[in-house]
Amino acid sequence: MFARTQRLMLRPGWTEDAPELTHAIAHQQVVRNLGRAPWPYALGDAQAFLAAQSAVAERNGASFLICTLDHGVSRIVGGVGFGPYDGEPHEFGYWITPDAWGRGYATEAGRAVIDIARALRVPRLSAGHYADNPASGRVLRKLGFQPTGRVVPRYSLGRQGEVACVEFEQRLDGADCGTDPCDDRMAA
Repeated sequence: MFARTQRLMLRPGWTEDAPELTHAIAHQQVVRNLGRAPWPYALGDAQAFLAAQSAVAERNGASFLICTLDHGVSRIVGGVGFGPYDGEPHEFGYWITPDAWGRGYATEAGRAVIDIARALRVPRLSAGHYADNPASGRVLRKLGFQPTGRVVPRYSLGRQGEVACVEFEQRLDGADCGTDPCDDRMAA
């Protein structure tokens, strides 16, 4: 599955992407805010992630690399998607490489993925951010996620320990949409 936004292409990752993916994600300030990425992040970790990506779709999810066009060349700037995680059937998540922070890519890619989830009739997306990463909470709010009021310990592979995680959710079935317009736009 692919999706196009005004500035981005969301696409599946391929084996050939492993070196560029490693370069984009292998920053401690990125990995420390992800649950399943190890630190240090190496080429073998990218290869394993890319090999497992198709399994996400088989488990009722979607996983994309976020690519932008820089000076005529496509470049991986992040990842976004949803799928089963930590007991949730549809956990939304994303990451952006540090030199692309502050450009709105997470929000733009997130809106496209939420539209895809809605088109796939996913009733609810859950999400979370580590308490010491409030910027991620701002992105989730912009996307229409609402805080649940729960802060729970979650394991971070990159930090090798539990971290306080602020939980969010967004109903996509029309009940409690918050700031999301709940329209029926389709993404493909």
